[in-house]
Amino acid sequence: MNDPQLSVIIPVYNEQATLAALFARLYPALDALGVSYEILFVNDGSRDHSAALLKDQFLARPDVTRVILFNANYGQHMAIMAGFEYCRGERIVTMDADLQNPPEEIGKLLAAMDQGYDYVGSIRQTREDRLWRHLASKLMNRLRERITRIRMTDQGCMLRAYSRPIIQAIVASREVSTYIPALAYTFAANPTEVVVAHAGRAAGESKYSLYKLIRLNFDLVTGFSLVPLQIFSLAGIILALASAAFVTYLAIRRLVVGPEAEGLFTLFGLDFFLMGIQLFGIGLLGEYVGRIYLQVRERPRFTIQAVLEQRTEG
Repeated sequence: MNDPQLSVIIPVYNEQATLAALFARLYPALDALGVSYEILFVNDGSRDHSAALLKDQFLARPDVTRVILFNANYGQHMAIMAGFEYCRGERIVTMDADLQNPPEEIGKLLAAMDQGYDYVGSIRQTREDRLWRHLASKLMNRLRERITRIRMTDQGCMLRAYSRPIIQAIVASREVSTYIPALAYTFAANPTEVVVAHAGRAAGESKYSLYKLIRLNFDLVTGFSLVPLQIFSLAGIILALASAAFVTYLAIRRLVVGPEAEGLFTLFGLDFFLMGIQLFGIGLLGEYVGRIYLQVRERPRFTIQAVLEQRTEG
């Protein structure tokens, strides 16, 4: 446990229905790898019996199990960051607790790292998700790649492997709002991806609603690129020039043809269109200002209630 070769970080939020099955598959899968390992479960303020089940599992396997207990729900991102700060392995793997990421696939990621890759993403071979999630993910992937130049085939799969230097760089960045896989990609010298199996949820419901998925992609886009602001600025210039040309046209027409009321609704339509552009731009600016606001407050990113781990003498 002092210097394990592998750390597996698993955020847990209201997963009491799946934890028993996870324990039954995860530990044998890691034992079969033949490497020293530790498992960090981060309980993200679960309101069910997840914390009690994690405590029982720690008591059953204290040699390889550590549990971080948050005092409230801070989100999956902060749970992973806490795992990064507390992990001790030379290689770090993140995965979900719902068994959609089969623990038996961890070996594929480690095999890729044995070939010299320092960051290994994963691509779900067959997605066992609803159609709208699949389509939304594809759309967001294309948008993100065009704006940020970060290439991730499947940004929604949590099963990923990181080398220790990348984890140290992520922790040192102290960013409050970011997207960890994309941030790791920017720090990686030799990233790659492997195809892994994907299963439907063993039990329970997905913690990511459509709104949360949209918020995630806002973090991804605004955290790694100024392109949205640049596009909005360019659109503002184009619309301003077009509006000036149209007003000039209307003034000349009024002098030549005379006043008319038939074009009133056209002006309303143009006005509403320009107002919509302005409101969108204000919201976009708010995203960037909000990120600055969160960062400059310098509040603790999360508060840990307790850490369950086996102490060693020495």
